[in-house]
Amino acid sequence: MLIDTYGRVATDLRVSLTDRCNLRCTYCMPEEGLQWLAKPDLLTDDEIVRLIRIAVTDLGVTEVRFTGGEPLLRPGLVGIVERCAALEPRPRMSLTTNGIGLKRTAAALKAAGLDRVNVSLDTLRPDVFKTLTRRDRHQDVLDGMAAARDAGLTPVKVNAVLMPGLNADEAPDLLAWAVEQEYELRFIEQMPLDAQHGWKRDGMITAGDILESLRTRFTLTPEGADERGSAPAERWVVDGGPHTVGVIASVTRPFCRACDRTRLTADGQVRTCLFATEETDLRATLRSDASDAEVAALWKRAMWGKKAGSGLDDPSFLQPDRPMSAIGG
Repeated sequence: MLIDTYGRVATDLRVSLTDRCNLRCTYCMPEEGLQWLAKPDLLTDDEIVRLIRIAVTDLGVTEVRFTGGEPLLRPGLVGIVERCAALEPRPRMSLTTNGIGLKRTAAALKAAGLDRVNVSLDTLRPDVFKTLTRRDRHQDVLDGMAAARDAGLTPVKVNAVLMPGLNADEAPDLLAWAVEQEYELRFIEQMPLDAQHGWKRDGMITAGDILESLRTRFTLTPEGADERGSAPAERWVVDGGPHTVGVIASVTRPFCRACDRTRLTADGQVRTCLFATEETDLRATLRSDASDAEVAALWKRAMWGKKAGSGLDDPSFLQPDRPMSAIGG
């Protein structure tokens, strides 16, 4: 069991498969991209599967989320999913993606055992998408989401970040569209994980701002804490249901007390929190011919030291050196 000193138990594993991405979102990385991890530094497919097996069979993990960077860029993705689907007990598996390439891979991922996807889409306007991502791929994302829905990778959840001066006015339009398309929309407050370290608290669109905007068109009823559990999103029922909308307010309404996540970076580091400044190296342990029990013990020690919260509310908060693309969402 992955338990910490505050009694929280990590059952949700986020696995970054690569730090590479085919978009250049302004809130994530600079236009020229980043210095990518060298191939020898990345976990191999076998190492990823072994760590997931240890997490599931020895440490009580029940949910696995594949992230990036952009996980669809990982050549062995379908095989990794298939091998993890064969584990006993079988974990529920999902994927967070920008949607580019999903049209081509959705059916294969479903056949391999993937349960559902989260797709990032911040705008319905192709010109704004191009400005935000520095790529002209808006239609590819829409096509990928439709392919995922048609393949049965449901519910398809849509992650949207609102940025001042770009898409801050789009919350009601995004929700109306998501309801029409049978997608589950989640707004995420912009977090201090950009490679440029340009994030500023006083410039972000907050959960309060988002809800105020949505209420100009919709009636929102809180779903309630009992329904939320350890989920990062607070959810509201839209116009009496059945559709819901969520807001992940990592900055203004942190949910650290209910956190049940543990994270693996693409180069095999355990992170106890997105905003952690320390990591524990499992890759070196794997490559030193350690036993499963030794790997599990190291992972347990890492999680035992998890801090009470992210520290975002502390005036001394320091943004992690590693950007979102290296950490995994």
